[in-house]
Parts: sequence; structure tokens; C-alpha cells
Amino acid sequence: MQLALARWEFAVVTIFHFFFVPVTIGLGAMVAVMQTLAYKKADAEWDRLSRFFGRLFLINLAVGVVTGITLEFQFGLNWSAYSVFVGNIFGAPLAIEALLAFFMESTFIGLWVFGRDRLSPRVHLATIWMTSLGTVLSALFILAANSWMQHPVGYKVVHGQAVLTNFWALLANPVLWGAFSHTVLAAFATAGALVLGISAWRAHRARSAEERSAFVRGARFSAAFTFVTTAGVAIAGDIQARLMDTYQPMKMAAAEALYNTARGASFSLITIGNLKQKPVFQIRVPHLLSLIATLSWDGTVKGINNLQAADVARYGKGSYVPVVPLTYWSFRGMVGAGILMLVVSAWGIWAFRRRRGDQVAPAPARWATRAAMWGMVLPFLANSLGWVFTEAGREPWVVWGMMLTPKGVSSLTVVDIALTLGGFVAIYTVLGAVDAWLMVRYARRPLEGDEGGEGAPLGPQAELPGLVY
Repeated sequence: MQLALARWEFAVVTIFHFFFVPVTIGLGAMVAVMQTLAYKKADAEWDRLSRFFGRLFLINLAVGVVTGITLEFQFGLNWSAYSVFVGNIFGAPLAIEALLAFFMESTFIGLWVFGRDRLSPRVHLATIWMTSLGTVLSALFILAANSWMQHPVGYKVVHGQAVLTNFWALLANPVLWGAFSHTVLAAFATAGALVLGISAWRAHRARSAEERSAFVRGARFSAAFTFVTTAGVAIAGDIQARLMDTYQPMKMAAAEALYNTARGASFSLITIGNLKQKPVFQIRVPHLLSLIATLSWDGTVKGINNLQAADVARYGKGSYVPVVPLTYWSFRGMVGAGILMLVVSAWGIWAFRRRRGDQVAPAPARWATRAAMWGMVLPFLANSLGWVFTEAGREPWVVWGMMLTPKGVSSLTVVDIALTLGGFVAIYTVLGAVDAWLMVRYARRPLEGDEGGEGAPLGPQAELPGLVY
């Protein structure tokens, strides 16, 4: 019970935190692009859009920072034995993330917010790009720590503790770069879907031609941005599949519920019934799993039974099989949500395509607007299920091949963990409600200039009008 509650608490804290991380990373980049277009083209409409979505970026950045700090406390709270074992490894990337990336974000976001009237347009533009770079670097160093758990490199064990011997091996970890590309592109796609949904909604409800023109432009940009980045996520995920087959073959086998080693292994799109025994109904694509895992039509994919026997021989008695149904369905849920994102963004590209003579596209139909708004849910679903798959598929290892999960938990009572779990759920429920209220409130606000005249065009020689956030 103690272990189960500790795992539930970490899952709750992690998933809640990751609602805000991809929005922050993605919106930072999108706002930077919008402001760059405003600067280069001296275009007031792009400037108004960058200010509008900049408010939403700030809200998510603030909540993401708070929840991220709480997440790091989990290592000492419920996973102290694990922290003692990996502290010498985790210390380097987490310290760099805090001292470099976090302070970089904090410094430049302050300059961006409060320097709009005090900095030159070029310098002010640089501040949002540096903020965006800081969010990406933050993800890199956090993922460096997580990837070491998936595939330990550059270390030795001294007196029962893992000690880092090669920092560059930590950064060169192939699992890191697969996870980094996949995570950052997913963050961009998340923000793109959010901007598309809000833009479609505002374009549909626009009270003026100027407002509709701006949000149609935002929808057109975000639809293309989402489509390209979602396709990039799929390519990065395909690369990760080969890394997983190399370094975590048990996770690959569990993702397909493949119990026996097979050549030319097929892939099941959906299964109804028992995953281990003969199911009631399946839809399978011949040879697809071998292509995913090995890039070979008749490639060999190791099965759960064979891998379990090999792990017992290597590590001793015990089960080294993750929860197969959770791994199997979280993987398909993640992929399914990603495919739907491609469909929604492709629709957005068509619905908001540029008309002849640069004529603004008409407001989208009600059903199409609703589709775009519901599409905002898809990346959050895909992100959450992706992390469930990544972490649940690693079980029973908290550090692959080195430390079993039960060995990493703190010596706390069930009551202690239950109280903190209940407290986190209560606080996060309130915090999530506040964040949602703020997002809806600011998403309803007029564009800058709709309340009191058009803003001045932005360009290399233009002055940036003031903005109070």
C-alpha cells in the first residue's frame, strides 16, 4: 500500500505539472514567431496576436513554475532511498536546469513584460526568443535526468551509490535526444492546437472585421504549425521505437503484448478481450511491429516470456514484466490522439486557407469551431498517456537494470503518504480551476487596440506601444 500510494502521488504531481510545461514551451515559441513577423513586416495585426497569446503564455509559465518546484520535492519526500542512490547523477542536470535555464527564463520574461516601452523593438524581440530558448533548455536538462533512468550511462557505483564519471556521456545519451525531440515537438503541437482552438472560436464570434481578420490569420498559422510539428512528433516517435527496442526491449514487447519472440511480427491496432490469451477480436497489420522496431520486414522482436527468462537469469528471481494492459492501451491512446491531431490541423489548413486576392476566409461553421475547440484536448491526452507509457513501461525498474521501484521508496507510513496525496489533489484541483478560469477570462478579452484604436505598426524603426499585463 505504501508503494502504491507513493507511485500514485508522483503520478498525480507529474501529470498535473505536465499540463502546463508543453503549453509554456510551445506558446513561448509561437509568441516569439508572431512578434518576429510583427517586427519584420511592421504588421500591427501580428503584434496584437503576440500580445494576446502572450498573456496566456504568462499564466501557464507562472503555474508551471509552481508545480515544477513541488514535483522536485517529491524526490526527497516519497523517494528518498532512490534520491540517495541517484543524487550524484541527478545533481548535475537539475542544478544546471535551475541555475541556467530557469534563471534565464525568469530574467528574460521580466525584461519582455516590463521592457516593452523601455527597450528598442529589436532588443525586446530578443528577450522573448531568449525566454523561449530557456524553456527548451529547461526541458533538455530535465530529460537528461529522466533518460539516465531509462538508459544509465557515464557512471560507476561507489559504496551503493551511482556516481557520475562522464558528464558528456550523460548529454550524449541516445535516449535523451530521442526523448528531447519527441517532447519538444509535442510541446509545439500542444500550443498549436490551443492557439487553433481559441482562434477558431474567436473568429466565429468576432464582432468586427478587424477581429475576425486577426484570428483567421492566427488560425491559419496555428493549423499549419500544429500539422508540421505533429508530423515531426510521429517521426521522432518512430526513431524512439528503435531506441526502445535496443535499450528497453521489455517495454517494446509490452507495448504490443507480444509474449513470444517473433519474426515479421504484426501490429495490433485494437484488441478486444484478453491480451495474453486468444482475444475475441483483433485488427492486425502484418509485419508492422517488425518495421517499427527494426526497420526490417522480417525483423525479430523479442517477446515478454523470453525477456522475462533472460532477466531472471541476469538479476535473480522476480517478475520483470510491466503492467501489460496499461502499457498496451496508453501507447495506443497516445498514437490515436496524435492521429486525430493531424486530422484536426489538416482541416484547419483547409478551412482557413488563403483566398484569392488575399481575401480573408469567412468565419468557420459552428461544427468546425467545436471540432477545433475539442481538438485542444487531444495533445493533453497524448502527452499524459505518453508519459504513462514511458514510466509504466519501465517498471519494475525505477532505474533500468539497476534499482527496482520498491527499493527507492521512503520509509513513511501509509497515513503520511495518504495525507500528502490528499493535500496535493485538493490544492491542484483549486489551482487547476484558477488556471482554467484565468485562461478563459483572458481568451475572451479583446485584442489590444480593439478597446481604444489600432496599435502602431511594428518594424525596425517603429516604437513599441505599451502593454499592461
